[in-house]
Amino acid sequence: MIVGHGLLAFAIVASVAAYYGWADDRALAIGVIAGLFATLPDVDVLYAVTGLVSAEISGTDSFWDVTNEVHRGITHSVVIGLISAVGFAAWRGRTNRVVGAIGVVLLAVVVGVGLGSGPGVGAVAVAFVLGGLAIVELVRYWSFGTLAVLATAGFGLMSHPFGDVFTGSMPAFLYPIGSLSLERVTLHADPTVHLLGTFLIEIGIVWAALLVAVNLGTETRVRESIRPRAALGVGYAAAALFIPTPTLDAAIPFVLSSLAVGTVAVPLRLDWPDPVVAMTTALTAITLAIVTYGSVYWVFLA
Repeated sequence: MIVGHGLLAFAIVASVAAYYGWADDRALAIGVIAGLFATLPDVDVLYAVTGLVSAEISGTDSFWDVTNEVHRGITHSVVIGLISAVGFAAWRGRTNRVVGAIGVVLLAVVVGVGLGSGPGVGAVAVAFVLGGLAIVELVRYWSFGTLAVLATAGFGLMSHPFGDVFTGSMPAFLYPIGSLSLERVTLHADPTVHLLGTFLIEIGIVWAALLVAVNLGTETRVRESIRPRAALGVGYAAAALFIPTPTLDAAIPFVLSSLAVGTVAVPLRLDWPDPVVAMTTALTAITLAIVTYGSVYWVFLA
């Protein structure tokens, strides 16, 4: 869901802005900002880079073992998200010294909480704050104000943890003041069907973001941009007979191979394709691949 968090926030915020009469370019811009803030909590995955440097990571499983030491912790807390959103907004309004000081104090609290939980968590907290400040500077460049930061950061940071309830470990929603006794949301008792359902939710979010971006940013109609070669994605159904049955714990071969189906969007000629045609055709092929694979699995293997 790393990609889905940002795309969902982008689609919702840009759509709302357009609905209330914002110009298309401004609606797209505020949507991008919301998407960046919604992606920011997953900066904690960068913690695994320390494992790469120290040779602690020797494979995919090792990578996630190192990552999960801090993943979905401090950056996935709605408490930290609320404090950070106000802090980022205050930093945007720092032309007023008092307001700017409030921003510094609040963001320092986030870093302090992280450092108090250990060097790994502290490093993640620093990266989180610096990443947020970089987004604030983009807000300034696009001439959005303090309220825009408060709204987009608040929505992005507060919505992110709830998108993780379908996969992996549960986020630390109330870190550091407490915890919630929640369990992963299971779409189906069969782990493969659950994975397929989760993947389709992700694909649906990508479609929503693509539709919003195309409708606001171009004069192209999505349906008219899909090329017939997208139907080649149906052929992925045969993969159900050859690749290991995927689950959340063993999803990488399935995910990578199904996404690779999107390369049918690339034409054989050497000139670059229209980006909208490429994206819509690729996404259609991937969608057909997942649906047909799921159908074969459901009928013959479940």
